[in-house]
Amino acid sequence: MTVVARDDRLLVAVAVLASFVAFLDGSVVNPALPAISAELGGGLVIQQWVVDGYLLTLGALILLAGAISDTFGRLTVLRAGLVVFGVASLLCAAAPSGLVLVAGRCFQGLGAAFLVPSSLAMLNARFTGAEQSRAIGVWTAWTGTAFVIGPLLGGVLVETLGWRWVFAVNVVPLAVTLTLTGKLTDQTPRTGARIDAVGAVLTAVGLSATVFAMIEQQRLGWHDPAVVTALIVGPASLIAFGWWERRARHPMLPPAVFSARNFTVGNLATVFLYAGISLGQLLVALFLQEVRGLSPAQAGLATLPVPVLSFMLAARFGELAGRYGPRRFMAAGPVIAAAGFGWMAMGAGNVWLQTLPGMALFGVGLSVAVSPLTAAVLAAVPTSQSGIGSAINNAVARVAGLIAIAFTAVIVGGAMTFDGFRQGVVTAAVLLVIAGIVSAVGIRDDVSALSAGSSAAAAACHDRDGPRPAPVYRD
Repeated sequence: MTVVARDDRLLVAVAVLASFVAFLDGSVVNPALPAISAELGGGLVIQQWVVDGYLLTLGALILLAGAISDTFGRLTVLRAGLVVFGVASLLCAAAPSGLVLVAGRCFQGLGAAFLVPSSLAMLNARFTGAEQSRAIGVWTAWTGTAFVIGPLLGGVLVETLGWRWVFAVNVVPLAVTLTLTGKLTDQTPRTGARIDAVGAVLTAVGLSATVFAMIEQQRLGWHDPAVVTALIVGPASLIAFGWWERRARHPMLPPAVFSARNFTVGNLATVFLYAGISLGQLLVALFLQEVRGLSPAQAGLATLPVPVLSFMLAARFGELAGRYGPRRFMAAGPVIAAAGFGWMAMGAGNVWLQTLPGMALFGVGLSVAVSPLTAAVLAAVPTSQSGIGSAINNAVARVAGLIAIAFTAVIVGGAMTFDGFRQGVVTAAVLLVIAGIVSAVGIRDDVSALSAGSSAAAAACHDRDGPRPAPVYRD
């Protein structure tokens, strides 16, 4: 029993470390952008692509990575992702030009796409019921801090060691994680499974073109030929992807997974939740530095309540969701987080009286909502499809965040002022409230609904493993 518990802790540690680094690199680079531009040149264009090149490949390839992880083994794919991410981090740290740096960031996104679905799928396959929800809660508590601690860590590294250490620092945790994976046994891949090559191309092109249009329209405008072409090719490829998946013999994205109510509703709630989270956190970071005049490190310290509260509370709320069902937590959490943004929108933007309390309230709301949402989505798919289920949810979250950030200038009125900040955080609060309403109306706590959805998905995909037992909820 002790050995099993030790193995379980080791698995959770590997999943947390692998995903933490992937999430951290989405935000740690932001404070380094001015220094990167000063040394390598390229101005705003290079700065934007240093951030978005990573998000673009991550969002575009995460579905394919999820399908590959389900087919060839989650631990095998995770190890490959660690190696790719490590090599890419060294390339970024040694980049002699902006072009090489952007290429390295795209390479990092490829590695990250293989890390997140594999790590979550391993947790979903190992644990069930309340134990699964608690494990996901621990994963959320640690990895969720990466989004907010990133700017603080990045600011400190830039001010003390230089911007190249923002990337070089990844090597140590990656090496540790790769070493720990040697003590785990890979899960048996699906026999006779095939990669849906057509679906992989269509989804990669569709997501890449759509995200490219969202990013570049800020610089080139909606009427630029490249943006117009991407807006046509992207959605057309995604529509073709949906058509193809209904007819493919071995679909990468089995349509039957959406027959599970909690999976579909959970992903819909994810759209509004992560759009609000991404928009709100970006606005707070910009407001603290550009309006209140804080340094990058000081701005990171002002947002410290979020990772601290997530670390303290996320695992507990994940466990409670496993016992009583996710609906009440997914409904209440976003509303609490929205109240934090609402508080920050009031008054004159005092850091101590408004930003810190508002971020604390926001952190509580995230802790209440995120672990139950992740657990609900994964509980609605069979274990054999955990990789693609996690990948879908992560792709939805990333694309929702990208779109929200792409419209930041429109929302705040073209410049970061206190009035613009107020408009932005109110918009973020509205998005979060919508996520809470969607969850309250659509998520179910009853075991029969989850079990039926998993069974239907498994039967439709002719999966040998069958559905994973549904979590046990107590009213």
